[in-house]
Amino acid sequence: MESQRTPTRAVAWMLMAVACFSLMDAGMKQLSSSYPTLQVTFLRGAASLPFVLVWVLATAGPRSLIPVRWGLHLLRGLLGMAMIGCFVFALRSLPLSTAYTIYFVAPLLIAALSVPLLGEYVGPRRWIAIGIGLVGVLVVLRPGVDGFISIPGLMVLLAATAYAVAAITVSMLTRTDTPQSMVVWFLVILALGAGLLAIPDWQPLQLRHGWLIAGMGLAGAGGQVALTRAFQLGEASLIAPLEYTGLVWVIGWDLLFWDVLPDRFTWLGAAIIVASGLYLLHRERVRQVRAPQPLDHP
Repeated sequence: MESQRTPTRAVAWMLMAVACFSLMDAGMKQLSSSYPTLQVTFLRGAASLPFVLVWVLATAGPRSLIPVRWGLHLLRGLLGMAMIGCFVFALRSLPLSTAYTIYFVAPLLIAALSVPLLGEYVGPRRWIAIGIGLVGVLVVLRPGVDGFISIPGLMVLLAATAYAVAAITVSMLTRTDTPQSMVVWFLVILALGAGLLAIPDWQPLQLRHGWLIAGMGLAGAGGQVALTRAFQLGEASLIAPLEYTGLVWVIGWDLLFWDVLPDRFTWLGAAIIVASGLYLLHRERVRQVRAPQPLDHP
């Protein structure tokens, strides 16, 4: 597979990846109203796994699936269960656009956690950007309004935190393991773990949801393929900011499927969080630090 840098194609692949992932998340939200959270989490991993395996075996071969650091794979899979489980729980009551807005704090959390977990240096400008981004989350959550904090909103924040820790494990795994092994074993552990935990509350799958489950799996696999190609063809500093275009897609899905639009607090919080994230990416580019490849998505 060609590895020559072609920025235009990288941007196109990244935009396609974001669109696929947003469609997959819309599918999870649809399913969350009919099945328990852990069962939807299982379906997220199991539905994508066959498509991803076909892609890996056709392009990189079976040897690319051999894991080296089993412990980190297991930790990452468990974090993935927490990440997707919390995200699906929140989608039962939150619009996709609100969930995405809060979830966009993840890059800020990755930067903050890189200090104690990886020993990296984060300068005062980036700490200020992280702090401002967290203010944006508070704007969306609106603590104190009507005397409570949104539990679904906090669940998305937990999902973003699990993602941030998982991203740290990705930066460690890339030193010894292939991207193909990371993607496949993440889905395997996710499906097995969530599937076993879902057994007590398992609901029979409805035939009318077959197309939705298959479509969710195909969209997730397509997003993974497109994401991988994007990072092969372009610099992370160029294409990582395009992840924020997902907000445009989920606003469209919210309007199309659920007839809702973000309220003014979500718009304001989104502007603050996205601006902070973009500034953080700018500082990373100035420091010429390549961001870890984001191999997970709720």
